[in-house]
Order: sequence, then C-alpha cells, then structure tokens
Amino acid sequence: MTLCSGVAFNAAAQMSKKEAKEWKKRIKKLQPEQYKRLLDEHKSLKGQVNSLKAEINNVDDRTAEKDQQIATYQQQVSNLREELGQAQAQLKAQNVASNNTGGGIDESRGVVFKVQLGAFRQKDLQQYDTSSNFSAENEDGLQKYTIGVFKDYYQADKFKKYLREMGVKDAWVVSYRDGQRVPTREVLESIR
Repeated sequence: MTLCSGVAFNAAAQMSKKEAKEWKKRIKKLQPEQYKRLLDEHKSLKGQVNSLKAEINNVDDRTAEKDQQIATYQQQVSNLREELGQAQAQLKAQNVASNNTGGGIDESRGVVFKVQLGAFRQKDLQQYDTSSNFSAENEDGLQKYTIGVFKDYYQADKFKKYLREMGVKDAWVVSYRDGQRVPTREVLESIR
C-alpha cells in the first residue's frame, strides 16, 4: 500500500482524469492512520533523498579534489622521472669517467695502475691540472704525467688504447704499489 501511494504521488502529474479519480477513491478508503503514516514516510523519504543528494554533492566535491590531487601527483611523478633520468645520465657519465679515470680510488694502498701520457724535460703541464686524476711526478729531471687511476690492469690498458686512438702515441700503463711506482711486469707477475 505504501508503495502504491508513493507511486501515486510521483505519477499524479502524469495521470489521466480516469486514473486520478481511481486514486482518489483509493485514498478515501485509507484510514487516517494509514494516510498519516504514508505522509510521514513520504516526508522521511524526501529527507533521506535530500540527505543523499547532499552526500552525493559532498562526494562529488571530494572526488574533484582527489582528481586535482591525482593530477598534481602525476605532474610531480613526471617531473621526478625527468629529474631521475637526468640524474641517472649524470651518474652514468660520472661512473664512466670514474671507471675510466679512477675517481675515488685510494692510490696510497694496494696496487693501482695509471696511464702515463709522456715524460718531458722542458714542459710543465701542472698549470693545466684540473682533475684529481691528472698527476705529475718529477723523476730524474723529467716531468712524468699520468691520467686515470685503475684497480684493474685491463681497464687501464683499454684506456691507454683509447688515448692512442685519440693521438697520444706515447701513452702506456704504469703501476704503483702503496703509492710508490713499481715496474708493471713485477706487479702483473705477482697478480697471476
């Protein structure tokens, strides 16, 4: 019955005259308590509908806010990915440089290899020293210039070959043990 009266209220605007008369008869047959209950239920349902509409509006507002946050976070992720890519590229470049030139290797302990660029009596290149991996030592009146610091002989040899391809024809691998220059043959024999 409640369902019928609810439908009757919603459909009243669209009823024909015949249907309207029939519904009036049905309403007249209702007891006052039933009619009051239907009206109270209708009022309660309207209140629930209004409450749900307000809740939907609230949810829509929160959804819009969350969508905005998501867009902001996506932009931040995009920016961070770009920064990460740049940082990885820089790190890769630094690693290539440090692998090829020995960045961060402690030369005073253990065996290390360097690539000697040349030995000169009259040339002083120390004024052009811009890297910690470029070094010079004075021995027997000769300035000996080296570049790179390697823990592995084969990496040093590969770098030497690369320098020769670039035109440094006198490049060769030299070795140091605990910071002192020693013959490379001696070091290689002790490694094998």
